[in-house]
Amino acid sequence: MNKLLDYIISLTHLYGLVHKDKVVEIFNLQNKEKLDVIVLNDIMNNPPEDLANNFVEINGDYFVHETIMEFDDFNEQLKHRKGKPFYIPGQEELLKYKEENYFEVNKQYQALLSYVTKNIFDGNEFAAEMLCEDIQGICQFDFSVQEIFEVFNTRGVDFKSEKQVNKVMQLVMELANNTRIWENNGHTPNEIFEKFGKPNLRPLPANPFEFNKAEIIDFRTGKKVGRNDPCPCGSGKKYKKCCLGK
Repeated sequence: MNKLLDYIISLTHLYGLVHKDKVVEIFNLQNKEKLDVIVLNDIMNNPPEDLANNFVEINGDYFVHETIMEFDDFNEQLKHRKGKPFYIPGQEELLKYKEENYFEVNKQYQALLSYVTKNIFDGNEFAAEMLCEDIQGICQFDFSVQEIFEVFNTRGVDFKSEKQVNKVMQLVMELANNTRIWENNGHTPNEIFEKFGKPNLRPLPANPFEFNKAEIIDFRTGKKVGRNDPCPCGSGKKYKKCCLGK
């Protein structure tokens, strides 16, 4: 029973919501002892406290993360993932998702962490990790450039030039396109794009985010900076006499 609950919790954290039949399918795929849906029905009729303690709720024939239920997002989530295949990691990787805050540390995350540690935080690994974990969370849930800018502001990011802003945002977009998200049944936007070849399945642009040199965005406000506005690098000079064109 403990192993089965681990699977239910891990799959719910990975997918956001999962049908009982999918739990049976994946469990039986990865274990010698086979599971019958009747066992799942018993659990759904009498949910153990372990499920609620790990943010798992029951809705019909689905195990659902409580966040989806709180925001009344169940039907919308079902609609977005329709027709998309499930990402099914190996057992060892899958069961890591029992930890609520677990995420796959991929090469895109490592690249962003390495850059901001060296170039933004002067070697302060803790500050860099806090920023990158915030960014990863935004990439996983309702990504928006505005949200990224707000995190930059909250974490005290002080960009030195437009070139540096561009570099960081390129790394952020690469991470966002390679982050596993609920509405893709655990797949990344890039994986779905490669499988279907449909840009509308991706929540982010296919190419890295690029600022127009004449239209840099102030990370503190998320708004376009005019030529005569104060430069967002914090120098006190006008943008046109500071970072424009760098």
